Amino acid sequence: MECYRVLLVDDEEDIRVGISRKMDWAGLGFSLVGEAGNGQDALELAESLQPDVVLTDIKMPFLDGLELCRILKDRLPAAKFVVFSGFDDFEYAKQAIQMNVFEYILKPINANELSGVLQKLKAGLDRERAELQNRELLRRRYEESLPTLRELFFTHLLDGRVVPGQEEEKARHLELSLPGESWAVALVHIGGDAGEKDVMLALSIQQLLNENLKLEHCWCRSFLYDHSVALIAGFTGTASIYELTGALERVCALGETYLGVTLTIGVGGLCRQLSGLPMSAAGAKNALDYRGMVGRGQAIYIGDLEPDAGVRLTFDENDERTLVSAVKLGGEEEVRLAVKAMVEKVRSENAARRQYNLFFMELLTCLLKMTRSADLSLEEVFGANLTEVMQASDFPTLDTMERWCVDHCLRIQGLIRRQRTDSAGRTVERAREFIRRHYGESELSVERICEYLHLSPAYFSTLFKRETGMSFTACVTMERMEAAANALRNTEEKTYLIARKCGYEDPNYFSYVFKRHFGVSPTKFRGG
Repeated sequence: MECYRVLLVDDEEDIRVGISRKMDWAGLGFSLVGEAGNGQDALELAESLQPDVVLTDIKMPFLDGLELCRILKDRLPAAKFVVFSGFDDFEYAKQAIQMNVFEYILKPINANELSGVLQKLKAGLDRERAELQNRELLRRRYEESLPTLRELFFTHLLDGRVVPGQEEEKARHLELSLPGESWAVALVHIGGDAGEKDVMLALSIQQLLNENLKLEHCWCRSFLYDHSVALIAGFTGTASIYELTGALERVCALGETYLGVTLTIGVGGLCRQLSGLPMSAAGAKNALDYRGMVGRGQAIYIGDLEPDAGVRLTFDENDERTLVSAVKLGGEEEVRLAVKAMVEKVRSENAARRQYNLFFMELLTCLLKMTRSADLSLEEVFGANLTEVMQASDFPTLDTMERWCVDHCLRIQGLIRRQRTDSAGRTVERAREFIRRHYGESELSVERICEYLHLSPAYFSTLFKRETGMSFTACVTMERMEAAANALRNTEEKTYLIARKCGYEDPNYFSYVFKRHFGVSPTKFRGG
């Protein structure tokens, strides 16, 4: 079994060295994956290392241990925390208990005592994972709490097989309620080959959703759907769909931690009537198609990628999804194969001329809607004489129609890619301009800039890193350091004033970051 990952945080290097050398990490079932000398560095390390356990001192510069635990508790919902301090202070212990810290240890740290704590911690972690993976227990819970008729009802809701206007009545017959002023559908994609067929794995994921989606003013109901898991969320009051996507992000992290699988969750657009749930489900499916581009292991909201996600294609569902996916996400070869498969279907069925005409009209409608949803010019895609090719009789053979379709699909693909690149570039430039204007504000954060850009934090972070090659935090730090260096060169202002103008309330932390960035302290930089 893989060892649990440990991050050690203490501002005293000799204590870190002592702990790291004295502990039999592997024998205890752990692996020490990182060390940090202050809470701020620990936050950055935790983002990349994703530790299962954080061992941290309380008294540290820049960010104390309890505040570190408070922040990481939200970012790493599955992590466990052990804090230690040289201060025998009941107030610290009380705060630690409120933070759900596993253990509070007084310094000096005894190796035997810490080993005992880690043994208890491992037993608890093993027990949690075993409970989630106990398939027989999950089967009994499922049979007791989710009767087949209710599951079937929710499936019919998403598939559009409930008569519009009768949703609430049918729910009442099953002793269900569907509260909300608006609703959205989320669909889970399970990474790996086994996940598609493993019902019990889907049950484990459903359990994660049920236990970790507790949102204010947002009702959630998960159920098995299409070899995986679906979720219907009802929103009231001030509830935001981005709060839902944030909570789903944490579920994705828990899936990796507890179940060892990569979960990607597509979130469809909001609908104001229950009859709009099939459209939201289609948007969620469409969002999952972007996982290869945006990134797996996260929640993907269709509104971030297709603001006009309400425009849905009505072409035959399997053909539609194959063609749209090939055009939007594939390459030239995928487009040619998708079109060829459709043409071969017509050829193999030996369709009559009337059926052939209908097939072509549906295909053309699909291309027209794809063009319109991407806000492309019809003339640029189809030319000025579009009306002259509105009948299948213009194509003497299926091969002729196939060539025409391939050419126009590739044209649409090229225009969408150019548009997407331009849009991403504009978004990132707006973000960088916002950073340039606001780097001096200490409260500048990903959440604030996403509120300005109207994007979810997960999508923005992926986009920003892909387009700039650096994280949002690194970009802000670089902007602040350049401003600080310029002020040190060209003004006589005191260092603490420059620090404040560059967004650092703590001048000591400013000096620490400056030296890490430039290799010298602010004083030596100015003197040099």
